[in-house]
Amino acid sequence: MLTETEAWQALDAVPDPEIPVVSVTELGIIREVRCNDGAVTVVVTPTYSGCPATEVIGLAVRDALLAAGAREVAMETQLHPAWTSDWIGEAAREKLRAYGIVPPEGRAAPAAVQPIRFMRRTLACPRCGSTDTERLTEFGSTACKATWRCRACLEPFEYFKPI
Repeated sequence: MLTETEAWQALDAVPDPEIPVVSVTELGIIREVRCNDGAVTVVVTPTYSGCPATEVIGLAVRDALLAAGAREVAMETQLHPAWTSDWIGEAAREKLRAYGIVPPEGRAAPAAVQPIRFMRRTLACPRCGSTDTERLTEFGSTACKATWRCRACLEPFEYFKPI
């Protein structure tokens, strides 16, 4: 029978389908794992409700746990509390940066207390390190990322927004 520790180890190897350099556990979307007599229940909080990768993640989680020895796998979606980029661990943030995605800066503030930004935000380019960068679009390849460009090396890059 699969133990919780073994289940977590199996899930550590499941890459996020949109950012394969980090696992679903490193992103913090796996909230809980319960093992009971060979049956495993996994509680998932998607990065946002309606995330198109949720179904793919569920299938990958199921396959990984069955391969690790689970008899059956059940998925539960937990929307409250909502996922926050604060749940991304430091190691995952460094993996994002090495992959060319600037990780979220600071902590995500609740929607009711978002600061009003009068000054231009600067991000360091993950390729050359220059802070001479500009935002091209608020939404990139996914809703949780914005597209930026470095004026020094002219390379585009993504910024994983604090959510």
